[in-house]
Amino acid sequence: MSDKFVVIDLETTGNLPKKGDKIIQFGAVVIENGIITDRYSSLINPQKSIPAFIEELTGINDEMVKNAPLFAEISEKVMSMLDGAYFVAHNVLFDLSFLQEELIQAGFEGFYGSVLDTVEMARILFPTADGYKLTDLAEKENLQHDRPHQADSDAQVTAELFLILLKRLSSLPLITLKQLTQLSGGLKSDLQQMLDEITTNKNMDAEEFLNSIEMYRNLALKKRTPLGENDEAYKIDFLYPSTDKEKIGVVKQGLEFFEKRTGQFRMMDTVYQAFHNKNHTLIEAGTGVGKSLGYLLPAAWFSKQSKVPIVVSTHTIQLQEQLLKKEIPLLEKILPFKINSVLLKGRNHYLSLEKFSQTLMDENDNYDTILTKMQILVWLTETETGDKDELNLSSGGFIYWNKIKNEAPIFSQKEEWKEKDFYLKAKRDAKAADIIITNHSLLLSDIKGEGSILPAFEYVIIDEGHHLEKVASQFFGHSLDYLSARLMIGQFGLYEQKQLFYEMEGLLSAIPRQKAKLPHTFELNQMVIDLTYEMDEFFKLIAIYAKAKLTNKKGFNRIKVRFTHFDSEKERNALVHSAERAAFLLKDLHSAIMDRLESIKGAKGTLSAAEKNKLEELYLFGQELAELRNTVMKCFLKESKEVKWIEMDTRSPQNITTFLAQPAFVADQLREKFFQVKKAVVITSATLTVNHSFSYIMKELGLNGDVTVQQSIPSPFEYKNQVQLFIPEDLPAINSVTLDEYVIAITEHIITIAEATKGRMLLLFTAYDMLKKTYELIKESGFLNDYVLIAQGITSGSRTRLTRNFQRYDKAILLGTSSFWEGVDIPGEDLSCLIIVRLPFSSPEEPLTEAKCQLISEQGGNAFSEYSLPEAILRFKQGFGRLIRTEKDRGIMIVFDRRIVTTKYGKAFLKSIPSIPVKNGTINELVELIHSWL
Repeated sequence: MSDKFVVIDLETTGNLPKKGDKIIQFGAVVIENGIITDRYSSLINPQKSIPAFIEELTGINDEMVKNAPLFAEISEKVMSMLDGAYFVAHNVLFDLSFLQEELIQAGFEGFYGSVLDTVEMARILFPTADGYKLTDLAEKENLQHDRPHQADSDAQVTAELFLILLKRLSSLPLITLKQLTQLSGGLKSDLQQMLDEITTNKNMDAEEFLNSIEMYRNLALKKRTPLGENDEAYKIDFLYPSTDKEKIGVVKQGLEFFEKRTGQFRMMDTVYQAFHNKNHTLIEAGTGVGKSLGYLLPAAWFSKQSKVPIVVSTHTIQLQEQLLKKEIPLLEKILPFKINSVLLKGRNHYLSLEKFSQTLMDENDNYDTILTKMQILVWLTETETGDKDELNLSSGGFIYWNKIKNEAPIFSQKEEWKEKDFYLKAKRDAKAADIIITNHSLLLSDIKGEGSILPAFEYVIIDEGHHLEKVASQFFGHSLDYLSARLMIGQFGLYEQKQLFYEMEGLLSAIPRQKAKLPHTFELNQMVIDLTYEMDEFFKLIAIYAKAKLTNKKGFNRIKVRFTHFDSEKERNALVHSAERAAFLLKDLHSAIMDRLESIKGAKGTLSAAEKNKLEELYLFGQELAELRNTVMKCFLKESKEVKWIEMDTRSPQNITTFLAQPAFVADQLREKFFQVKKAVVITSATLTVNHSFSYIMKELGLNGDVTVQQSIPSPFEYKNQVQLFIPEDLPAINSVTLDEYVIAITEHIITIAEATKGRMLLLFTAYDMLKKTYELIKESGFLNDYVLIAQGITSGSRTRLTRNFQRYDKAILLGTSSFWEGVDIPGEDLSCLIIVRLPFSSPEEPLTEAKCQLISEQGGNAFSEYSLPEAILRFKQGFGRLIRTEKDRGIMIVFDRRIVTTKYGKAFLKSIPSIPVKNGTINELVELIHSWL
């Protein structure tokens, strides 16, 4: 194997060498026999000016390259370095295309040796990484990366990363390496060549199966740590530590540094009593109480003493991960006995090893599928759960995942796969667990009892409990979106899926046909074509209907339009007729597939594993068709009391269109199906009360105030010394001016405040359109050019990534909407100023809000005080909670919406947050105060 690798990075004037873009900096690092032996870098004179955004990105300007060599002057050195070496780069095709162009112009033939791409290698070898940008990977591997977008620095970091990737490759079991080699012919780089050489050199006998790997049916899997046995005879002699002194004694056994928090101890007792006395309980626990340990410790104690499992449900994956990786290990250190805990998700989250093994060496795979198979092979040597959320899959990877996800088997599943089945393991572990962590949706699926993955349970803790009502509305409702419907039906228009119909035909031909003739394959294919056409027409009509009802949303891209029975327009009738046709076609295709499968299933004769697998795919397709038909019927063709609406993006009428139907209130269903059947449910969150009362949340969830224990535990933080609230007097009232005028006014204030606070600002908006206009105006003004502006929905990346980027820069401003009002944790100096642009009332035109308000009014209630106001206050409290995350944090909160002081109801917002100093004034007066406070 060539032991020489040259890692190259280029900075360029743009992306298109064929259109005249040129190299402005060249960086190379030479690796020989696993050691860096040489480095070379040079600025290059591109003989054209460097665009402003490239200068901003790289820090390289025209002056710096004026006296630099032309590429032709260093081309000979570059060619001699590359002689006999692998060309390695992070996104190799980009660097190679530039280098070829420049080398040919310098009179060389170009480089035609082997190339390796560290992006591709990282995706395969780090299948669970958050991201594959060089900066992300450098952070993951703790590599110093001081000057991103400088060729010498990037080449050095890429070289260090490449050595780590090589080491990871060499550590893989031989069987995995061989499987990777077989697949790697379809990659963009020459990884196959290198894998071949590594595999040849890896002596089979010398391979020691480390304690961590086991071989199973030709797959190398990580050995699983067995869950501790739940010893039935095991009796806890320890009494629950009821006094503070006893609790401190217990906690100090496991933790050296422990700071007593009275609120946390109070919470422990409340949770323990709830289970002991079989009471439903609401606990509002302010930031800093130590909520997770506050409920986990008494839950573990009660579970062990009573030999019952406790289910802990959260809304976000982040909190589930935090409980499993941080809080439970902490709990295990503290407790004087052993506990078993497990994280449970829905069945489709788990990999089916049997399906993966059967599809592993399929031919004619596309690039995404090959890459995903390689990722999974590596992942199997490191995962204990087989849970897809661990993987970083491409969109093409998700399509392949749908073929190999775990589902109830109809034809296949051999006994021998059951032993290692990830889903069955999760179920087994749950049966033996004391604490089962899950999410609100899965918790509710237990209500339907449709083969729930959760074992029987009576005691529950619901964290992030303010989300339960919303999740329940979605759970009891239906949604129909164009993309997933089109993708599901469309996959059977693909070549390989059409083949499935022909293979089924082949199997049927071996069976004496029933008298009732089944349709021929070409008829099945025609049915798929007809159905695809009808679904397209159906969604076009949904879009036409939504636009026809749209009156006052000029300039808004994302819209929500309510669908009601009062509309007598022809669009509504056309839509219902189209739904009927779609439902009819769905039923026909479903019946045709199921009849055939029944014939095959009922016939004697043995099917091969591959044939069973194909039939399984068809069976699941049939089930999905039935589900889709059921949703179409429920949404359009059956009378129901649900609130129905359309959400769409007007720029792309069809693709981003969803039809939703949800109950306006879920209190009755939750009361009957959940609270009345469980012995004790503890609901906790930092935001459950409105104006110190739990009545709003109890009404929403269907809890009886007379028998529900209510406990409010304030935050231990000294808010009055840590936060000041400022309200500018010189902004227009929000409803007295147009959106554009309001945006101009607040943008001026934002610029002034940013300069006073030096960034470190989080701006919370209630509507995306206002956020976008504000972001554009700040950019256009040029006043904050040396600040990093990060905006949700504009800057790419998940909420977590945007938050991480915000923390990375000193002068940063983060603009967020709905999901940023909560769950974003930015402790310390990273956030010193929070601006709430307007009080977070839901728009009265929001379909669900409109329907709830209508129902309350019809029943003689006051929709504003019973629903709109409390909902806005809870969200406001969530926003406030972003600012102070630790006892050392200090910060200012600014509310632009003057209604907080000019209206009667504004006081309710202020009363619902901790008591803090409130100051009114002009922007200039407030800036003075900001300076003295910060």
